[in-house]
Parts: sequence; C-alpha cells; structure tokens
Amino acid sequence: MSIKPISGSFIAPRSGQAKQLVVLLHGYGANGDDLLSIGEDWGDALPDAAFVGPNAPSVCDEFVAGFQWFPIRAINRELIEREQPMRAVLPALNTYLDAQLAHWGVDDSQLIVAGFSQGAMMAMYAMPRRRKPCAGVIGYSGMLVDAAGLKAPDIQKMPILAIHGDSDAVVPPECLQGVAEGFDAAGFDVETVLRPHLGHGIDQFGLIRGVDFCRECFEKSAEK
Repeated sequence: MSIKPISGSFIAPRSGQAKQLVVLLHGYGANGDDLLSIGEDWGDALPDAAFVGPNAPSVCDEFVAGFQWFPIRAINRELIEREQPMRAVLPALNTYLDAQLAHWGVDDSQLIVAGFSQGAMMAMYAMPRRRKPCAGVIGYSGMLVDAAGLKAPDIQKMPILAIHGDSDAVVPPECLQGVAEGFDAAGFDVETVLRPHLGHGIDQFGLIRGVDFCRECFEKSAEK
C-alpha cells in the first residue's frame, strides 16, 4: 500500500519569527485541525513556536471524514505485526517533519512532537527513530509499540512525557506502565502521569503540564 504525502494546517508564531516548532499528531478518525486548539492555548507561553497539525496519510477505515495513521486493528496487542503499519508511515512523516523544519527555519533540537491516542503512539514510535533527536515528545492516552527496539544503537533519545486517564475505555490505562517501563529500560528520561477520573481525552492538567514540559525541553535544548 502506497503512503500519500502528508499535509495539514498551522498556527504561525505570535512573535512573528519561529524559533521553535510543535507538531500535533491527531488521533484515529480525526484530522490535523483537531489538536490545533492546543496551539491556541499554548501560544502565549510559547510565543516563538509555530504549531502544525498534519493530517494522517490515510482516510480512516471507519470515519471517511477523518484520517488514520494506521489501521486501528494494528494496535491489537495479540498481532505480532502491529509495528509494520507504523513503520510504513515513517518515511512520509519524516518527510513532512523535515519540510516543516525547513519551512520555519527551525532545527530538530527545537522540535517537540505531541500526539493524542493513535497520534501519541506514532510520536513515541517515530521520534526516537529519526536521524537527529528532537527536544521532546508528549503522548496523551497512547501506547508504546516496540519497546525492545528502543535499545537499538541508532535510537535517538529525548525527554518523554506521557499522560493517561485512569478511566480510559479506549486505550487501557495500564498502557501507561508499559510506556514508563519501556522508555526507562532504554535509558530515556520519561515522566508518566495517571490522571484520576479522566477518560480518553486531555484535561486541563494535561494541557498545563504539556506546555510547561515544552518550555523545559526548549530551554534545555537551547543550553546545549
């Protein structure tokens, strides 16, 4: 199956000059505009950041008005080949990220990729496998795929923030432990937060901790 080029929407930096880039990867059946409201929320705290919301490359199997990063059946833990559909999307996602970095004039060291649900799975899978490390990765309500692969010699390391609701009925809350254990075993700096009474979504705490995490990561990268 051929993967279509990725495109999407953006919010320009409020300062008028991009020094940072935040990429927001939507969940299954949504589109690139779905998470751009986060960019509106975070814009005051990150005035030098451009926010982009790409559409996943495939029309959703179940919701034709939306998009998917990979077929939803691919996240079934019992499927041995669940990594293959994610790996197939990597070239298109990397091409998109490279194009956005060039367009905004930003280095990988000032890039943060945040994702929700399926987008979180893509972010946590894709970013350690790029040629250069980014500033950080945020996963909301996600799951770590191929934790063993994070120990490969060419893996890039960056801080990871993962937040999950303890009442999530879509992606089981226990997946958060898998994120923590997988990244920690591979030597990553990983922070995980289990939110009480939160279902499959992002709450106000998640938004606040997310933007604070972005600022922390951008500052650390700038100091290197």
